[in-house]
Amino acid sequence: MEPLGSTLTATYAHPRPTPTNFLPAISTVASSYRDRFPHYNLTHTLSLPWRPSTYYKVASNLPTLGPYCTRSQKVCESTMLPFVSNRTTLFTRYTPDDWYRSNLTNYHESNTSRHNSERLRVDTSRLIQDKYQQTRKTQAGSTQNLGERVNDIGFWKSEINHELDAMIGETNELTDVKKKLERALMETEAPLQVARECLFHREKRMGIDLVHDEVEAELLTEVDIILCCQERMKLHLDKAIAQLAANRASQHELEKDLSDKQAAYRIDDKCHNLRNTSDGVSYFRGVERVDATVSVPESWAKFTDDNILRSQSERAASAKLRDDIQNLLVVTANEMWNQFNKVNVSFTNRIAETADAKNKIQVHLAKTLQEIFQTEMTIESIKKAIKDKSAFLKVAQTRLDERTRRPNIELCRDMAQLRLVNEVYEVDDTIQTLQQRLREAEDTLQSLVHTKATLEHDLAVKANSLYIDQEKCMSMRKTFPNTLRLVGFC
Repeated sequence: MEPLGSTLTATYAHPRPTPTNFLPAISTVASSYRDRFPHYNLTHTLSLPWRPSTYYKVASNLPTLGPYCTRSQKVCESTMLPFVSNRTTLFTRYTPDDWYRSNLTNYHESNTSRHNSERLRVDTSRLIQDKYQQTRKTQAGSTQNLGERVNDIGFWKSEINHELDAMIGETNELTDVKKKLERALMETEAPLQVARECLFHREKRMGIDLVHDEVEAELLTEVDIILCCQERMKLHLDKAIAQLAANRASQHELEKDLSDKQAAYRIDDKCHNLRNTSDGVSYFRGVERVDATVSVPESWAKFTDDNILRSQSERAASAKLRDDIQNLLVVTANEMWNQFNKVNVSFTNRIAETADAKNKIQVHLAKTLQEIFQTEMTIESIKKAIKDKSAFLKVAQTRLDERTRRPNIELCRDMAQLRLVNEVYEVDDTIQTLQQRLREAEDTLQSLVHTKATLEHDLAVKANSLYIDQEKCMSMRKTFPNTLRLVGFC
């Protein structure tokens, strides 16, 4: 295929050089091709061989046929100008042979030109048909390639749309799970505050009840478990935030690629539907020499495929993270609830133990009070007995004192004297014994009073412990969130 406008190489495209003695045309009919400029490549000069040189030979004087015709000679003699010199006339005339040769040459050139023109017309018609068919075939191939390209773009558009919808759905689901995780993390603050408040209030126990018991150990364990759960929730929350950023980056790349695909689809579809009779078809000189492409079909398809693979990878990671967060919420809720129940059981047991101890102290206090009363009554009876024995001692000593006044021999150590002396000793010993018993009773009473004070103090301690554990701590622990709130619902 020769490029349009190239110089033809056929032999009839170049006319043969004419003889130097070819006469100029004398026809008065203007040729139809005189004002037609033949098409040649602009790289050639204007001095081309298509213009016959014989047409531009100018004779100094035009020859006439008068001398060869008698009639013409007679007419000319009466009308012509004064006769020119013989020298000039002989110089500008041709011979009959020249005239005949000129005619033969013109006939031959005419035959040759017509033959070449006929061949040129036939070849040109065939060339036009061949080039038309080739051009149509080329255009049909280009149209087919554009159609295939439109189909390829449509395929990747559908793939990107499908993946983009899946990524948007996954991002929304991960966002919902992230919000649930944030709500669950916020819900753990209340149990943590309750556990710390319980420990703080239990520090207000008094005396022997300020003990590191099972309740305190379980409360400390509960605080540690809640803090550990919060740390894991915060770690997964950071992962969720990073994964959401990665999802949005993949989504942005897909949306950008989809936007480019849509623009390319519109352009290529418009180009595919363009026909020779379409509007807007025009010349754009030099556009075929502009190469603004930045990819080849392999890199073009690989770019979109990489975007889709990246999105699928991020979507799989996001789905796995969602499952991990859901499992984490269930696990942490179960851990906190189990520990919450353990603490409540410990509180219940401790409250029962304290209440039992309090009841026993109350029983002992009641018995102690009764015993104090009895001891006081005993002391009063002992004092009365001592007072009563004093009268007997006075009588006996008075008798002895009176009997010392017996005269002379009458001061006899008789049985009465001996009995009175024994009576005084017995009564005095009895009084000493009663006084000793009185002191023991008073000591016992003091011990009972001290025991009473101790029991009352211990009773106040137990009552304070019961108030802290039962009223303050257990009432606060009733606000512990349920399982649905701990896993992020509500």
